[in-house]
Amino acid sequence: MRKPLDVVRYVARSATLTAALVTMPLTAMAATTLNFAHTHPVEDAQHLAAEHFAKLVNERSDGELQVRVFPNGQLGSDSAQVANARGGQVDIVLTGNPYFTGLVGELNVLDLPFLFDDYDHAYAVLDGEIGQSLLDRLGEHELKGLAFWEIGFRNLTNSRHPVESAADIKGLKLRTTPNPAHIAAFEALGANPTPMPFTELFTSLETRTVDGQENPVSLIRSANFYEVQDYLSLTAHAYTAAPLVMNKAKFDSLSAEQQQLLVDAAIEAAQFERAELADRLTGDLEFLKEQGMQVVENPDRASMREIVAEPVQASFTEKYGTELIEAIDAARPAAQ
Repeated sequence: MRKPLDVVRYVARSATLTAALVTMPLTAMAATTLNFAHTHPVEDAQHLAAEHFAKLVNERSDGELQVRVFPNGQLGSDSAQVANARGGQVDIVLTGNPYFTGLVGELNVLDLPFLFDDYDHAYAVLDGEIGQSLLDRLGEHELKGLAFWEIGFRNLTNSRHPVESAADIKGLKLRTTPNPAHIAAFEALGANPTPMPFTELFTSLETRTVDGQENPVSLIRSANFYEVQDYLSLTAHAYTAAPLVMNKAKFDSLSAEQQQLLVDAAIEAAQFERAELADRLTGDLEFLKEQGMQVVENPDRASMREIVAEPVQASFTEKYGTELIEAIDAARPAAQ
């Protein structure tokens, strides 16, 4: 049996602990771990940016929010990861814009061929009101759009012959994303577009299930496509953004301060990724040449644009009107 003085001390300690628990923020009692999934290799700038994002979130939340990154398709294909983010099985997902266009059709505008003049034009759109309005539309599909990261301008590789002009694309069996704009563009060029998950692409190139694919130079290097592709043509035929998204219910469950912290970190990490990709570009291209890839640095892009740009844009405007394309054209930075 407790002595009277022990009882007093016990009650006092209990009262002190209870008061501390009441006044202590819930997040300080137990860190919230957020799982972050993507499909790119660990050598890719996308993964480095994901780790940078995780570091920012950890530091700025004083450890209350912890981000655990799962690269290289560990948590499934791009499509599976988007579905899992919507369902809450994964908290944060980064993947290319084409994997969201089935949810928000207007996002197809970002994948139209030859839409953006250059990176500055793309960033003016993605970082402005147009980009924010597109991210906000994901809220209707259990997702919170945090920021636009990037895949980059897409270039064509294949194992059959150099691509110097539009005529050289005819007959090639090319892996594409499932985006309707990408598929329509290559059909117009006479290719056989074959959508498939990125996680299956290397094996499909190796076994010649497909002749080629199209992705930015940085990803062609980090995914080792130079081992199974002989020719690279710098077509820059389309730009691919990469929405960084979070399960909306999970995002809404956090405090307003934590929500803002995540958005700010996402935007800052987007800038980190863009800078990393820009710094790597020249070196990546030289590396691919050293590995034996034959590079066509100045293909006849005009011949490709002439065939695909207007018809694919017309297909988009038929469904969604001209407002988005006109706004993107108007966002073009003034010439210096």
